[in-house]
Amino acid sequence: MNNRPSVFLFICLCSFQIAFCQFTLDGEFRPRTEYRHGFGNIIADGADPGFAISTRTRLNAGYKFSSYEFYLSLQDVMVWGENRQILPYDQNNSFAVFQAWAKLKLAKDLSAKLGRQVIAYDDQRIFGGLDWAQQGRNHDAALVSYGKDRFMVDLGLAFNQDFSNPSGFQSVGTAYNTSGFFSYKTMQYLYLKQQWTDFSGSLLLLNNGFQDFTEEGEDLVADGVSNLQTFGSHLNYSKGKVKATFNAFFQTGERQNRVEVGSAYLLGLDLTYRASPKIGLGIGAEMISGDKSGTADKTEAFFPLYGTNHKFNGFMDYFYVGNHANSIGLFDLHASADLKLGKKSSLLLKVLKFNGEQDLPSGESSLGTEVDVVFSQNLDGFGFKIGYSQLFAADGMYELKGISEGAAADSQNWVWAMLVIKPKFIKASGQ
Repeated sequence: MNNRPSVFLFICLCSFQIAFCQFTLDGEFRPRTEYRHGFGNIIADGADPGFAISTRTRLNAGYKFSSYEFYLSLQDVMVWGENRQILPYDQNNSFAVFQAWAKLKLAKDLSAKLGRQVIAYDDQRIFGGLDWAQQGRNHDAALVSYGKDRFMVDLGLAFNQDFSNPSGFQSVGTAYNTSGFFSYKTMQYLYLKQQWTDFSGSLLLLNNGFQDFTEEGEDLVADGVSNLQTFGSHLNYSKGKVKATFNAFFQTGERQNRVEVGSAYLLGLDLTYRASPKIGLGIGAEMISGDKSGTADKTEAFFPLYGTNHKFNGFMDYFYVGNHANSIGLFDLHASADLKLGKKSSLLLKVLKFNGEQDLPSGESSLGTEVDVVFSQNLDGFGFKIGYSQLFAADGMYELKGISEGAAADSQNWVWAMLVIKPKFIKASGQ
């Protein structure tokens, strides 16, 4: 009997919160089967192809109040059979907090978003969510945003650490021991975008600081930070049946351990034309600079950093997906057709011709041709996709990947099928 007033007060408070908030709870179940016979690299003749099934599972909760928003996304990526029977824990430790952020309303047009979040802009060439990868991509950052009418500006800041002590802060120093895949210690960026009726343009100014190390005996000791600057613009024009997008980005400064970067660039142009309600056609080209210096402490190679790189340069991921980071660059010519087969089905056909931005030591520059085909079908509340890719390697590709044509398998291909279910569990709002 004595607990009834407190229970009643709790119910009243909850009712008050629900009356002035929005709450959503949704999920994702995404199993994908892959047959890899040349995915990401040339497979040798006689080598067994890779075949496996992985599943991404997410549970997402969002809460929106008048003065703030909160979002939490829990994720697990499971490869079928990775755990032995009756194992009491997940063997690959793949469970993670994919996103956890709060967005505070500072003024009418000003907000601050703090925590683990996806950062994605424009066509996701430099910053993207990398949703194709089962694990996705996120950043631990603070983001201050201003937006009014058709203009917006974001200021992003990050300072990363990898404490081994579970209690938190280390007492001395801030050495950042995580490396690989351009993992940064510090990040600062400014992103501005203006939209007009048929045209939009954005400007990105990005600085990444990478922890340097020097050898002292058998130990690696933190020794300052190398700063890499990436800056450029994305332009988009769309009117009627025609759409054009243009990217121009440049890099300077230093990569990790004071590798000097100069004259590094990425230039891309894509044109699409909607020939009919069921047929879309596209052509495009992209040029990414490669290393010409031939020395260990200098490079002219551009790397697109934190973008959704699987989206570009072929779905078989031969370039800039954990590879090709300081190589001969790339010149990519491509053409595509997007066909609507029905109200809920479509077919994407894409052909890409690859050349090095510069010649290989042998004088070869042609790397080959890739054909990508993706069929998509939306069904009753869920979707299904199946894809096939074939690489027709040229002499330059064998040289680039370090395998002779005679030692390589005759066919280089990749097949995948993916089911996507995104249930909406709860959607509640009040005023």
